[in-house]
Amino acid sequence: MSADAKNTLVSIGLAAGFLALAGAFLMNLWGRPAAVAFNPPVAPDFTNTATVRLSAAELFRTEGDTSGMACYSCHDEKKPVTVKFDAKGTVILSEPHRDLVMRHGRNNRNDNCFICHDSKNLVLLRAHEGQSFKLTESTRLCGSCHGPTYRDWEAGIHGRTGGFWSRQMGAATRQDCTACHDPHNPAFPPLKPAPAPRPLHLRGVATAPKGAH
Repeated sequence: MSADAKNTLVSIGLAAGFLALAGAFLMNLWGRPAAVAFNPPVAPDFTNTATVRLSAAELFRTEGDTSGMACYSCHDEKKPVTVKFDAKGTVILSEPHRDLVMRHGRNNRNDNCFICHDSKNLVLLRAHEGQSFKLTESTRLCGSCHGPTYRDWEAGIHGRTGGFWSRQMGAATRQDCTACHDPHNPAFPPLKPAPAPRPLHLRGVATAPKGAH
């Protein structure tokens, strides 16, 4: 075979190869990646940054409904309030307070109203050492018994801390104890864990449903 014939065959082969390669690219034979896994949005319960309760300090600060803290709207300021107990030593709550769950500590040991409330002035809180605190200072009362936890709270280890890490940019804010803990029943209920991460490279996973974003 002559040199010209060989060159012609090579040229035809190369042209055919390039045409086949171009056709493969046009048909996207190698460009079909696996379907991206649908990553469903996380339930708002796990992204909501609000605390589970509103502390007295927050209610007063935001001018919320504080009528439930106006003790002397029902109690006579001139008459002492007595706490009654049943045969098992459980405090008997009066009708206006029947919605309270009294479970502060083991074996009902702290279920006496006047362990924390001042019996002589119901609008104040009273610590074991005799200090008096306003209702808006409940965290200081908690710290009088829960010293290690209070120190962790002051350091920003325990509780909810917001604001700025750099104090040069602004102040840090810390939520009060009662923004998360019910003072009469402070044990925090179990929380449902957030869903596990969903890797986007999984194969064979259905794509997002119609209308999903």
